[in-house]
Amino acid sequence: MSSPQTSNAIAPPTPKGGADNDSPTTMRVMAASAGSGTMADKVMTSASNLAQLLPTGTVLAYQALSPSFTNHGTCTAANQWLTAALVGVLAGFSLFFSFTDSVVGRDGKLYYGVATPRGFNVFNFSGEEEEREWAVGQLRRLRLRPRDYVHALFAAVVFLTVAFSDVGLQKCFFPAAGENTNELLKNLPLGTAFLSSFVFLIFPTTRKGIGYNDTTPQQKATAT
Repeated sequence: MSSPQTSNAIAPPTPKGGADNDSPTTMRVMAASAGSGTMADKVMTSASNLAQLLPTGTVLAYQALSPSFTNHGTCTAANQWLTAALVGVLAGFSLFFSFTDSVVGRDGKLYYGVATPRGFNVFNFSGEEEEREWAVGQLRRLRLRPRDYVHALFAAVVFLTVAFSDVGLQKCFFPAAGENTNELLKNLPLGTAFLSSFVFLIFPTTRKGIGYNDTTPQQKATAT
């Protein structure tokens, strides 16, 4: 009798989760998930870095109100109007706060005010009170400079970028966004973070305005 032929090769075991051809598919899904997670992390990191360039109050106000105003992305026309008004008002605050500064009076207390092209107006102080508290010409040195307008413009741009990085706002205003729009919304914070950081590096400011993290005033306007 002839014996059946036997093979010396040993077949690899079949994975318990399915056939061999399932592994590449699983790997592609995992790679795609990892890629999307990495992009989301980059967007969130860029948005948080941009938020450090803004007045803290505007960022906190937007983070507190936007989930309710956008209804977590399930928007009606009323939600869209409320969200647009919120973004517009806070962008205006970002502009205004860029023109604020702080000074130290004779009593050693910290006072806030707004810079103008002609000088610096301290809040709740009349002109005569300012003259008694600070020497003549000291507040004039805090007047607006061209770089203040640059900072104010980019502060508003940075806030709008942070706002449009919010997922709820994106779903509210771009519910059927295409691939090009999604790519723009993903990469816009990255580009704005680079550009804003470059501008703020080239045109640094010494103002310690309302809502900014570093509120330690310089002794530039302290009376002697």
